[in-house]
Amino acid sequence: MKKFYRPLVLALLVGFSVSCKKEMVEPKNSPVATGTEDATATKDSHLTMGNPSSAGTSYSNYLVSKSQYVMSYNSYRGTPNWVSWHLSSAWVGSTPRQDDFRADTSLPSAFYRVTSSDYTGSGFDRGHNCPSADRTLTVTDNSATFLMSNMIPQASTNNQQTWAGLENYCRNLINAGNELYIIMGSYGVGGTGVNGYKETIAGGKVTVPNRIWKVIVVLPNGTGDAARVTTSTRVIAVNTPNTTSISSTWGSYRTTVDAIEAATGYNILSNVSSTVQATIEARVDSGPTQ
Repeated sequence: MKKFYRPLVLALLVGFSVSCKKEMVEPKNSPVATGTEDATATKDSHLTMGNPSSAGTSYSNYLVSKSQYVMSYNSYRGTPNWVSWHLSSAWVGSTPRQDDFRADTSLPSAFYRVTSSDYTGSGFDRGHNCPSADRTLTVTDNSATFLMSNMIPQASTNNQQTWAGLENYCRNLINAGNELYIIMGSYGVGGTGVNGYKETIAGGKVTVPNRIWKVIVVLPNGTGDAARVTTSTRVIAVNTPNTTSISSTWGSYRTTVDAIEAATGYNILSNVSSTVQATIEARVDSGPTQ
């Protein structure tokens, strides 16, 4: 009896030990790693998603590349056609707002270089395209957003309420571990500021846009960004009238990228797979707004 009992006990103990070791190595309900949970936020190319208007050397579609953003500048309007920038927590710090509005002397000498005083008494805000609060890592970064080449004549309600709400929401998204590719632009002629409707300011040197739009591609922090855009990627497209009679809720102005492209003639996400573009550019965002 003893000879039979002792091997049986040993076998049971060995089996129990192996079972415990296996449970420790492969616990049930293990989370599946996606590779982005601990991804570090980085500063990436502002034109990762493409050059919407194929901007180059044309005076009406002049490519301006800065460390903080890239734009297509229209010397005949005195405003950018569009400004594109990458936003992640790597761009954000504690630098205070510089408020040093000034002419962009890097523009060709043949261009009229818009000054801050050109907006004085116009009834329109000096409306940033790339916002000051998106570039707070260094004084240089923040100061670059106050170049007048980054401004449009923007109705105060549009700028200080509707657009400010969308800009704050974008920064909430990066605080949640996302990186964004943002393209903002304007088109058309004529807006309504606090002094009424105007088509130009600064003696005709600066055109007041009729519509102001923005496209935002939302991705979790990571690398290879254009290739990571899929048919399920969140893309927010907004198009607002440039007027004081506007809702403060930016979500009510959501539209499709396709609609903005039809109005502007641009190819906004040209570096994204055409099959993916077909889906994401036709969809109106229905996600949260705060």
